[in-house]
Parts: sequence; structure tokens; C-alpha cells
Amino acid sequence: MKAMIYAAGLGTRLKPWTDRHPKALAEVGGVPMLERVILGLKGFGVDRFVINVHHFASQVVDFIESKEFGVEILISDESDCLLDTGGGLVRAKGLLDFASGPVVLHNADILSNADISCLAESQLHSSNHGLLLVSDRESTRKLIFDTEMNLRGWHDLRADAYRPNGFEASAFDREYAFSGIHVVDGEMVEEMENLFGNRKFPIMDYYLSESRRCKVGGHFQRNLELIDIGKPESLAWAEALFGQPES
Repeated sequence: MKAMIYAAGLGTRLKPWTDRHPKALAEVGGVPMLERVILGLKGFGVDRFVINVHHFASQVVDFIESKEFGVEILISDESDCLLDTGGGLVRAKGLLDFASGPVVLHNADILSNADISCLAESQLHSSNHGLLLVSDRESTRKLIFDTEMNLRGWHDLRADAYRPNGFEASAFDREYAFSGIHVVDGEMVEEMENLFGNRKFPIMDYYLSESRRCKVGGHFQRNLELIDIGKPESLAWAEALFGQPES
């Protein structure tokens, strides 16, 4: 199994740490987040990784080279321009070897009890080109799915705003929080590049594009526990929930 870890972000919410370090190396229980994510995915059978870098890119590269993870790790360098989740995926596609199967996408600042194997299997045995891990946890932004879990739109609960423009809600819609973990195939990434090119863009812009033809669905995990350590107050909470990773 293959995975791409998004580790290029500026981490502005984690200042002052990110004034001198990349967010991906912020520690939980003395262990850098990037290491926790790599080891967690490795435990599900991921043996090939692509990690994108931008903010303090050399620190991330040096950290990876200093460890022996027992897996293949390639770097997608965005030092010249931070490309966001969509543009970063398009740039990395040549390293991801989609010819051998779909790829797990995972944010470097997410800790969870996500069942990656179940998510990947569900994508393989469905007609979806992309499958997003979702849950019923609290969130101010939700993705909207129909009764067959096909992605329909996005809802900002604070502003009661919807995407795409002109979205009409249905009584049968269901709204779930996105985890920042998904599985995508090569056909979808090709369409993404055709629609958006090689520029900077968030992958959600593609998912919500009315021009998208590839099928994108949701995979619901009950009792998903997830922490986004992008804020300082989240770190203490993460340390209370997650202990030292297994070696």
C-alpha cells in the first residue's frame, strides 16, 4: 500500500513553534507527529510513502534521513511554491505510481484511530475514484452526501453557507465531518490536473467542482477519534489520548 503525507503547510496556528520548525515535526509525547503518522500507516501495511515539503523543508528531509523506518520514503519538493493539497497531489503524482493501485492521503497533523485497511478495501471494492473518511464528530464544516454516500456538497454551519454555488439541500442528505484522510486513484488525479493544471489549489475545490466527473464518495467510521494538532491547546489533549507509538 502507498500513502502521501501532507507535511508542507506553514502551521500558522502553531506559532511560535512554526517560526523555527515545520508543523510536521511538532511533538506529541516526545515523538514528532510525522513519525507517528508514518508508523501508524506502516502498521496498516503502507510500505511506500511520498511526503511533500515546503516550510523548513530541510528539517523534514534531515529528520527522515536520520531515522530507519523500514519503508520507502520519497520527497515531493514544494520549496519553490506551496501548492496546497490539490496542487501538491498533482505535483507528486509521478512519485506515487498509481499504475499499481490507489493511494492513501493523510495530513501530517492528524492523530486518529482510523481504520486505514477498511477505508482502502472499501475504495477498491467500490466504483469510487476517491473515498473520504468521515464521521459524525462535531465540526463547524460538514460534507454533504446522498443516501448512497455520494459526495454532493459542503456546509459551513457557522455561516449556514453551502458549496457548490446554488446548492439545493435535500431532506435525504446526510452531513458528516471530514477527517483529512482519503484514498484516491490515478484517474481522479489525471482529471484533477486537467481541470486545475499545476497551480496551487485545495483538493476540496476539485471535490466540489461541478466539472468533476470522477466519482467521489464517503466512508463512514463509527466512533472515530481524531485530533488535529494544528493548535497549541490540541497538543495536551493529544498527549492524554495517545501514548508512545509501537516500534
